[in-house]
Amino acid sequence: MSKLAGKNVVILGATGGVGATIVRRVVAEEARALAVARGRTALDRLRSEVAGLDVLALDASTEDAPAAVFDAMRPDVLVVCGGARPPAAPINEMTWSQFSANWETDVKMSFNFCKAALEVPLRRGSTVILISSGAGLGGSPISGGYAGAKRTQMFIANYSQKESVRLQLGIRFVALVPSMIMPDTNLGRFAVEGYAKYLGIPVADFVSSMKFPQTPDDVATAIIELISSPTVRPGNIFTVSREGIATVP
Repeated sequence: MSKLAGKNVVILGATGGVGATIVRRVVAEEARALAVARGRTALDRLRSEVAGLDVLALDASTEDAPAAVFDAMRPDVLVVCGGARPPAAPINEMTWSQFSANWETDVKMSFNFCKAALEVPLRRGSTVILISSGAGLGGSPISGGYAGAKRTQMFIANYSQKESVRLQLGIRFVALVPSMIMPDTNLGRFAVEGYAKYLGIPVADFVSSMKFPQTPDDVATAIIELISSPTVRPGNIFTVSREGIATVP
């Protein structure tokens, strides 16, 4: 029997390429899943494809989102995925609103939900996973504040873990960092097109230069492993690539 069988799993940003893949995977692992996203139409489509799925339409970056989500389903596993689409321009061509977009969504959502997980608190043994990005480790010069926002998600996971230990809550906080752009997702296609244009090369050439990027399935597999084998994978910041999971020192 799967270690997720009968567990409550909440996925924020559930209708994106990575989020929807995670939803399908945890349901296949016999979990009770709640898919959360802004768009009702996309949620209803996902629910029609995944038997037994619960859905909740809301903006997860708002202040009252954690209370609404936890009222709908108190998670044993919370996956914070999705966020704003970053800009695709050099810094001198951006406004502050464009530059800071991911701070007002990705970071705010991670902050609010980790804070709520600690304050409620979630049940002992619960896991909170923040889906970050390799941009947070290597930078992303045409994505404005995106790289800094994704790095801050890693800090939030680390700080929240320290607080969980200090308060003896028994909640695990993890940042999972996909190493490369995923060109088979909407966000990945947008990033690939932006970088190809910036570099003045064909999109196909940029994609081929990436060699073997991880896929949404690789991300979902990493999540299942982290949930199922916490003692095998100690730590709370991990990269995921086609080769699997690696701990970030």
